[in-house]
Amino acid sequence: MGRQDLADALDDEMRRRPLPPTAVRTLGLWLAGSGAQYAKGAGGHAVEYRPAHWSGVEPWPVEFPERSRTGTARISRDQVVASTRGAAERSEWAEALVASYVWGQGRIGYGPHRLREILAEPTVDGALAKAGAALRQEGAVAAYDGLRGAVKGLGPAFFTKFLYFLDQGHVLDHAYSLDQGHSLGPATDAPVTPRALILDQRVARVMRAHAARVGADMALAHASDVAAWIWSDSGWTSHRYGVYLEWIHSATEQLASAGIGWPGSRPDLLELALFDGVWNPES
Repeated sequence: MGRQDLADALDDEMRRRPLPPTAVRTLGLWLAGSGAQYAKGAGGHAVEYRPAHWSGVEPWPVEFPERSRTGTARISRDQVVASTRGAAERSEWAEALVASYVWGQGRIGYGPHRLREILAEPTVDGALAKAGAALRQEGAVAAYDGLRGAVKGLGPAFFTKFLYFLDQGHVLDHAYSLDQGHSLGPATDAPVTPRALILDQRVARVMRAHAARVGADMALAHASDVAAWIWSDSGWTSHRYGVYLEWIHSATEQLASAGIGWPGSRPDLLELALFDGVWNPES
């Protein structure tokens, strides 16, 4: 078997058994303990940042604190969803990117410099607008594919945050429409595909460790090397992003049916748990 054949076999096996019993137990204990605040989803997950550090970054999200503010501020996922949704409604795509980027960087000092360089790229507004349209009309993988390599300096670890928050806004719009008894119609209804989720280096490394363990269990040749190849630290293909979305949605369904109180409609909670290192596949 060639390397791609081995990778496909490994992906197929991971689809058949997303999480081992030890992972289900560990994640259940977390949700009942330190993760209890997220029992209804990851929306309350907040990060700290320093508004003053982002002076000179334009356009600044209208919902965020003024950058003259000293000290730190906190911003939750739900607040970023509201900000990106408002920006998208005004077609202020760069503003939506800023909101997700600030949340993603938190208190890391070099973020503002990198973001200013990204916003200065002539392709940024058009690429973000096209991705927003693709996300609504075709789904997360198509939007990912359109952004991959489209804007210098904007890699998948950050543009998946943009897609995630934008897609969460679509989910809220859809839920509100249904609650009011309205149909969004074929032009604006969300596509029947997995919702967009964040994929960054920390999450990819958990996926790599899990894939290596699954590959070893199935006696796959060169399991560790194959896992390291498909779950690299960055530069994931749109195919790999699609595999990730399928896996994490399937694993969420598994957790929701395990009797541990896991919210089945919020796959982003599993992404958060993986990012925080709640489950270590190597242990």
